Amino acid sequence: MQICRNKQAMRECRSEWRSTVQPVALVPTMGALHDGHLTLVARARDWLNERGGGKLITSIFVNPTQFGPNEDLDKYPRDEENDLRLLRAAGCDAVFMPSAEDVYRPGSQTIVEATALSRMLIGRLRPGHFRGMTTVVTKLFNITDCDAATFGEKDYQQLTIVRQMTADLDMPVDIIPVPTVRETDGLAMSSRNRRLSAQDRAAAPVLNRALDRAQELVEAGATLNALRHEIRKTLATEPRGDIQSIDIRDAADLSRINNITRPVVILLAVRFGDVLLIDQRVARPLPNPQ
Repeated sequence: MQICRNKQAMRECRSEWRSTVQPVALVPTMGALHDGHLTLVARARDWLNERGGGKLITSIFVNPTQFGPNEDLDKYPRDEENDLRLLRAAGCDAVFMPSAEDVYRPGSQTIVEATALSRMLIGRLRPGHFRGMTTVVTKLFNITDCDAATFGEKDYQQLTIVRQMTADLDMPVDIIPVPTVRETDGLAMSSRNRRLSAQDRAAAPVLNRALDRAQELVEAGATLNALRHEIRKTLATEPRGDIQSIDIRDAADLSRINNITRPVVILLAVRFGDVLLIDQRVARPLPNPQ
């Protein structure tokens, strides 16, 4: 496994592979890897195997431009030794782990933003977050010259934005969605879970319980108002959680809906202490019996 600590090393590695004319898949991460990330790696390898083989790159970069001034950039967990151990075991061909100074040259001015999608939902809670994400993802796509990239459905708005960006900018990158990976108690796996106190960690699975209840209600034909009420009621059973947002949107494009006639995505954001957790569920109304 090659370790590339700057753009030049990554490009030299990619240049060596180019002569083999094999596809390249990228798994973008911010490190502190867990089984959710390894599922992204495995899905990327499956995508390559479906095409007769290829090379797999995982990037590890805690991107400063997607953190606000009062967010947890300095506290974000980092564990390089364990990350590299896991990626070697997973059969990764190269790891791109640059510094912020290498990624963002002095005087950088250019940004990439899906304007409408980036400023709604989580974008309202974290202004500038998705602009930083799309800018760095564009840079990662360019530096690695990848043919495909995996993104988890847990960050559903991020996945939707990346799909929009690649379509709008004619990027020749196949975006591969990967279902949310959960702990045994239902909590969606996230590097931020490490920062939860014991009490908050015990309370956090309430997000999954609320989503389970929401899915039942959508399948039963509940109205939007009833759905929101029941989600809030379930979340309120854990007083340690500070509800930041409950959103129900069209699953295809995150547009607002007035009633539930097609698949919807339920998006939750709940803060436990100083840790903001997000989770989601796509729910489909059952067809009316004829």
